[in-house]
Amino acid sequence: MTQHDARVCLQQMLDHAQEALDLLAGKDKNNLASDRVLELALVRLVEIVGEAATRLSPEDQARYPSIPWREIIGMRNRLAHGYDAIDPNVLWDTIRIDLPPLIDELKRLLE
Repeated sequence: MTQHDARVCLQQMLDHAQEALDLLAGKDKNNLASDRVLELALVRLVEIVGEAATRLSPEDQARYPSIPWREIIGMRNRLAHGYDAIDPNVLWDTIRIDLPPLIDELKRLLE
């Protein structure tokens, strides 16, 4: 696999995580359950966060131990390969609970 510039990947992770969070602003779980386009957009944004994470070399990942690489990449794999079994509650929790601290940490690392 071709490795990419770590800062570019971190920025892509930040941009797409923030976009996912922004898409859920003012919405609740009912919106997610009733809006297929919203669900698909959020799945794709979270996948991209994970894809950008996979593009960092193991050495670069080790330089940033505050990022939960394994979980991020695992979520990407679950979404990409288990697309027919996505639990909207897990997607909701990932975006609402897991992404805000990730966004904060990515911002800190990119300063």
